[in-house]
Amino acid sequence: MKKGITALLFCTLLLLTACQQEGTAENTPADETARSVTVNSTEQVSVIPDIAEIVYSIQTQGSDAQTCQEENSATSDQVVALLKQLGIEENSIRTTGYYLNPVYDWSGSIQLLTGYEAVTTLTISDLPMDQVGEVLTQSVDAGVNNIQSISYLSSEYDTAYQEALSLAVAAARTKAEALAQAEGCTVGEILSIQETSGYTQARYNDTALTQSTMSAAEESVSIMPGELDIEASVVVEFSMQVNESTED
Repeated sequence: MKKGITALLFCTLLLLTACQQEGTAENTPADETARSVTVNSTEQVSVIPDIAEIVYSIQTQGSDAQTCQEENSATSDQVVALLKQLGIEENSIRTTGYYLNPVYDWSGSIQLLTGYEAVTTLTISDLPMDQVGEVLTQSVDAGVNNIQSISYLSSEYDTAYQEALSLAVAAARTKAEALAQAEGCTVGEILSIQETSGYTQARYNDTALTQSTMSAAEESVSIMPGELDIEASVVVEFSMQVNESTED
């Protein structure tokens, strides 16, 4: 008798569970399934560079190492003194390279030592654009004989980059709306957003000026920095809602 009652209760529980599951499935419409659209966007803002960075060097040669080094040091000191005279702050002048190497003549069958070469590399940063031409010309007169690069930068980079980010997000929404409209949907709130551009110091390098070009300069070098294009990229995910007219 007890076994019969137990079996009856077990069957009743199974029936109740099945009914609850069926009711739950009926109460979850398919159109409530989460919908979203993900787009990427890139925008840029152009700015006029207002500061520059110059990398140049003093190269000397001598018959012996000591003479070569002394001549190089004297010329380097002369260039640094000139830069300070032109109003360049000391913390904007850095020695970023130095080497002293033997020079060999490889033309014959025997390696022949012919002298030594010393090179001191200086980097001048935070240089106002209107001083670049004068600094280059007078530095050559003071002993600089190798221009490695001139980089143009903007002190307004942070502001311009944030503006580019805002434009990229706005463009992403416009793209998402076009995609959603094709599906009969409306774009809602942002679900996620990711910055994919590299946030780096904006710059571009001018063509390196050669020793012969600089030696021939008689007046201030003409500098034309142009513009900097500051670029920002994002990936944005938006929610989507189905339009009522589409549902009907």
